[in-house]
Amino acid sequence: MKILVGMSGGVDSSVVAAMLKKQGHEVIGATMSIWDKNTDFHGNISADSCFSPHEEQDISAAKSLCEKLDIPFYVLDCSARYKKMVLENFKSEYKAGRTPNPCVMCNSYIKFNALPEEAAAQGIAFDKFATGHYAQIKFNEKTNRYEIHRGIDVTKDQSYFLYRLNQTQLSHILMPLGAYTKKQVRQIAAEYGLDVSDKPDSQDFYSGDINDILQNEPQIGNFVNTSGKILGQHQGYWNYTIGQRRGMGIAAERPLYVIGINKDANEVVVGFEEECEKSSLIATNLCWSAIENLDEPLKCEAKIRSSQQPTAVEAKPLADGTLQVDFYAKQKAIAPGQSVVLYQNDIILGGGIIEKSL
Repeated sequence: MKILVGMSGGVDSSVVAAMLKKQGHEVIGATMSIWDKNTDFHGNISADSCFSPHEEQDISAAKSLCEKLDIPFYVLDCSARYKKMVLENFKSEYKAGRTPNPCVMCNSYIKFNALPEEAAAQGIAFDKFATGHYAQIKFNEKTNRYEIHRGIDVTKDQSYFLYRLNQTQLSHILMPLGAYTKKQVRQIAAEYGLDVSDKPDSQDFYSGDINDILQNEPQIGNFVNTSGKILGQHQGYWNYTIGQRRGMGIAAERPLYVIGINKDANEVVVGFEEECEKSSLIATNLCWSAIENLDEPLKCEAKIRSSQQPTAVEAKPLADGTLQVDFYAKQKAIAPGQSVVLYQNDIILGGGIIEKSL
C-alpha cells in the first residue's frame, strides 16, 4: 500500500514512517509549510511551536529523516489555506471576546484536508494518509462508521483535537501510535537509529505574543468585579481568557480569575475561584463522529480541554439545534470558543464549540 506520512521532523512522525516501511508499505514523506514568508512578527518566537518562522528547521529535519529511511520527501505549501482557515478564525474569535482552539481547526482543515489535497494536486499517488497522533481509528461494522478512540497513553492522548474529522477523512487515515505510549515510541526510535529519539515535543501553537497575530493596538479598559466595581486597568480584553489567573496585577485577599469578557465595553470581569465554576454549557457548530446525530438526552463523558480526563455529563440536544451539556461536578473555566468533546467508553461521539456557560 502507498502511504503518505505527514512528517513534522519530530520523533512521532519519524517512527510512523519507519514502522510502515518496515511493514512493507511504500512510504512517502511530506511536510506542510504554513509560515507566510511575508509575515513580519516581532519578539522572541521559539522553534518549538507549530506556527513558527523557524519551520525550515523542522523541514530540514524531516528531509534528513526521509533520506535516512530512503523514502521520497515533499514540502507542501499550505500557508494560504492556513492563514484563511486557522489564523483568521483565531483573530476573529479573540476579537469577539472568545478563546479559540487553533489546533482543532488546523487538524480539520489543514493537516487532514489541505495537506493530502495538495499532495494529490501535485500528482503524488497514495492510498492512505498517516500521522503520528496519539489516537486510534477503528471501523465499527455494526454502525458502519469510523470511530476515533483515545490513545492508550492517556498523558499524550490527542483525540480531543480530532473530533471534527469527518467520515471521509477518517476512512483514509492511519494513526499507528495510538496503541503505544510515548516512552515506547522513543524506544522504537532509538532501536531504528533515528536521531530524534530524544527530541522534545512541540509545546504550543505559537510561542510569541498573540498580538503578533491579532495586530491590535493597545486599548485601555477596566478590570471589574461582578458588581461592576472597577478594580484596575488593562491594555485590551483580547489579552485575557476565561480562567486566567496571572498577569492582572490586582491586589486581593484571594487569587482572582478571569470569569467573563465584555468586548463592547472592553471590560474584563474577574472573581474568586468559586465564581469561575459552572455546571452547564451550550455548544454550537456541532460535529458528530461515532454517531450520526444525538436525538435524545444521553449520559456520557466530556472534556472541555485536551489535558483533562473525561468527566461525567448528560448531553441534551435542544430544539434550536444546539447542545446543552450538564456536568455532575462543577467545571472551572468553561471558555466560549473552546471545544467540548463527548466520549463514551473512550470513543468520541462528537462535539461542538462552546457558546456560553450556565
